Amino acid sequence: MTPLRLVFMGTPDIAVPVLEALIDAGHEILCAYTQPPRPAGRGHRPQPSPVQRTAQARGIPVRHPASLKGAEEQAAFAALNPDAAVVIAYGLILPKAILEAPRLGCFNVHASLLPRWRGAAPIQRALMAGDAETGITIMQMDEGLDTGPMLLAGRVAVTRQTTAGSLHDALAALGARLMVEALEGVVSGTIEPQTQPQEGATYAKKLGRDEGRLDWRLDAATLDRHVRALNPWPGTWFEHEGARIRVLAAEPLPGDHGAAPGTVLEGAAVACGAGALRLRRLQRPGRAASDAEAFLRGYHLLPGTVLPVGETGA
Repeated sequence: MTPLRLVFMGTPDIAVPVLEALIDAGHEILCAYTQPPRPAGRGHRPQPSPVQRTAQARGIPVRHPASLKGAEEQAAFAALNPDAAVVIAYGLILPKAILEAPRLGCFNVHASLLPRWRGAAPIQRALMAGDAETGITIMQMDEGLDTGPMLLAGRVAVTRQTTAGSLHDALAALGARLMVEALEGVVSGTIEPQTQPQEGATYAKKLGRDEGRLDWRLDAATLDRHVRALNPWPGTWFEHEGARIRVLAAEPLPGDHGAAPGTVLEGAAVACGAGALRLRRLQRPGRAASDAEAFLRGYHLLPGTVLPVGETGA
């Protein structure tokens, strides 16, 4: 296909494979828009986003405006004269003037099977809800929240071992491939945008750090989904003697264990509102993560201990 003049708009790791796929497909990336550098690490020094690092390594100009609402920023964007803009996890709302500036429009790589899980955290919410599958939707953007017409979709199965981290990587690779295909289809006229159905629309609200606290009153299957959905960020945890113990991996155990929720059982398990959650990988502050057996050799979490029940976010 004829190479397009593109503006790329994205920030985190999941956007990088899409940017690289567009470059490798021969498209000209006029500029990469991304979030400004943020303080990170022990020194809290401003760190460029993954997209900024990738773009700079590829010799692509980078812009990171705090907003796109001003006339000056909108004029600078339009002056690039792009054929299209490709957007994935950028972090800013695109005003109408930005959406209308590219000749072909703005196209979004969204990490769900729209209209399910519109919004900020589709990967994590799909896992929390126990969805059997999720995927990528390529859509043409409008002024709504992930409401634009759809071009392509691809599905990924969710298993009992799927975590947010593993699903992120699978969807990043799928999104990169589908975005290249979608642009080719738009240019050749072989793909027609399809209006999203209203039935089945759900909202994936932004994650909060407090959602990682495990509430032992919930059933074990629900807590297992939380552990996987919040791995690697913000992580799940419980408190014991003032220490915050991170739970990096777990598995649900069915059956009535005859103990109050939060009671530590034999075999590195904790009683839940229904069933029990076997803790498989743990980490305490200032220490490396380890399998539960090794963790419990160096940390006294004895059977019969009753942990605070906590409150897991919805």
